[in-house]
Amino acid sequence: MSKPVAVIIGATGGQGGSVVDSFLQDGTYQVRGVTRNVNNANAQALHKRGVEVVTANLNDQASLIEAFKGATLIFAVTDFFEPFAAKGPEEAMKVESVQGINLAKAASATPTLKHYIWSTLPNGKKISGGKYVVPHFEAKNQIDAYIKSDPTLLTKTTFVWVTFFASNLFFPMFTPNLIKSSGKYVWLQPAPADTPILSVADQKKNIGPIIVGIAKKPELTLNGKFVLATVDESTVEEFISTWGRVTGKQTEYVQIPLAEYNRLWPMWGQEMGVMMEFWGEYKEKSWSGEDYITKEDLGVVEKLISTEEALASFDYSLVL
Repeated sequence: MSKPVAVIIGATGGQGGSVVDSFLQDGTYQVRGVTRNVNNANAQALHKRGVEVVTANLNDQASLIEAFKGATLIFAVTDFFEPFAAKGPEEAMKVESVQGINLAKAASATPTLKHYIWSTLPNGKKISGGKYVVPHFEAKNQIDAYIKSDPTLLTKTTFVWVTFFASNLFFPMFTPNLIKSSGKYVWLQPAPADTPILSVADQKKNIGPIIVGIAKKPELTLNGKFVLATVDESTVEEFISTWGRVTGKQTEYVQIPLAEYNRLWPMWGQEMGVMMEFWGEYKEKSWSGEDYITKEDLGVVEKLISTEEALASFDYSLVL
């Protein structure tokens, strides 16, 4: 008897690649990876591991319907930051919203589908009463709303809130900067030192086990349930202190105004800074608005690596 098919969007990316790895290790599903270029080295490497690699364009709903044929499970993720880098936040929201809705429509048109797992983020605009609109949250929230408007698809859907990546320290606005005269690596952020930071640590290691855990407990995760994909929690000051401990660097956390943060890293500072301000003001409520399932509920705790382990494993030679 042939295995059920799990289709993974972004199979050569960080989240999608982790999901592919975990499904291959689990062995329950035949894995089909969707990527833009089936001929590149990463796609060919997946093919050699037994993944059925297919191409589809997230802007082309018909190509997605074709890629989803026969799928029992679909893991869907979109990329806000590629169009953001090219054209800014407004255009990126439009692009991501269209792509995410195309994915949802194609999933809804797949008669064999039993489980749709969608990678998203909390509704910061709703939580803050409109005070904080974080573009890379907002686009995903528009897609959430579309899924919720399709009753049949909603019964098959699990929403996954993916928290802070340890590898975000490689983004310029999150990289600690050496102040030579003090010998300290300073983390400049527009949020108080006690701001909670929920971390999924290394997304390439931890997203996959969480998604497989979701797939293995449909009685818990279907019908539009939310899962909080996080490994541990610290404050922003503790987060950078952990980095300092594993790298042997002296660190200092310094809060600066959003306008100055954005002046240092134009456009990117505003995008990430609004998120940090939101977390700083709403703290634990930043991840709210829905009841959610935890890693403990999924029974995947022992399969996950901590933020400290993730931070210790990275090569920082290119950014420090």
